[in-house]
Formats: sequence, C-alpha cells, structure tokens
Amino acid sequence: MFRSALGLTAFVTLLMPAAAGAETVTYHATLSSAAEVPPNKTAGTGTATAMIDTDLKMLSYKVEYTGLSGPATAGHFHGPAAVGKNAAVLIPIMAPLGSPINGMAKLTDAEIADFAAGSVYVNIHTEKNPGGEIRGQMSK
Repeated sequence: MFRSALGLTAFVTLLMPAAAGAETVTYHATLSSAAEVPPNKTAGTGTATAMIDTDLKMLSYKVEYTGLSGPATAGHFHGPAAVGKNAAVLIPIMAPLGSPINGMAKLTDAEIADFAAGSVYVNIHTEKNPGGEIRGQMSK
C-alpha cells in the first residue's frame, strides 16, 4: 500500500509541471461607434469578453451589442493595432451574428502575443457602416 501511494505521488508530481504552465487569460472590451476609425455617429454599443487557454491555444469569446443601425453583417478580431489605428482581420467572428455572439477559434502564438500586447480590437459591421459600426480594444 505504501509503495502504491508513493508511486502515485511521484506520478502526480511528474504531471504537475506540465499543467503549471497552462493559463487562461481573460480580456475585455467596450465597443462604441466613437472608437471606430474614423468614428461614426450611431447609437450602437457593446461588450466583448475573450478567454484564451494558453496551453491549448484556444480562444472562446462572447460579444454582446445593442442599438446598431441594422443587423450585424460581419464581425472580426483585428490586429495588431494600437487604439486609433486599423489593422487586418485576425479572426473572423462566425455567424450567427445576432447578439449575443458566442464562438471559439484556434490561435497562433503570434495572435496570443497580440492579445497580450493589447493590440487586438473587436469590430462589428453593418450594412450602413461596412467598415465597422462599433469597435473596442481588448485589454486585461
């Protein structure tokens, strides 16, 4: 019995260092028309929450919005870009685009680094504002 318990302890100890590096990091954004580049004058607002499992390199997200000028036609995570700058699409937000939007995506190391650097923003597009109606920078 003692030998079995000792063996189990050694086995668990060997596994712990691998799990110790795993981390889930949460990012948030407040979306507004004023944050768009260039800004627009719509009443749309929203929030985005992104959780990244750094071990699995998986992003899970939730985007909620209200007051858009019409139905959302597209949504994306863009980067790398500082506040006030535009960037290419990193991760498309998958349909359905009705609020709330929930989704998941596999990330690269570079995309994880962009989130950590505060260089990723969320953009929700509408027919009236095809370049983006509401936007928010992701931060911890």
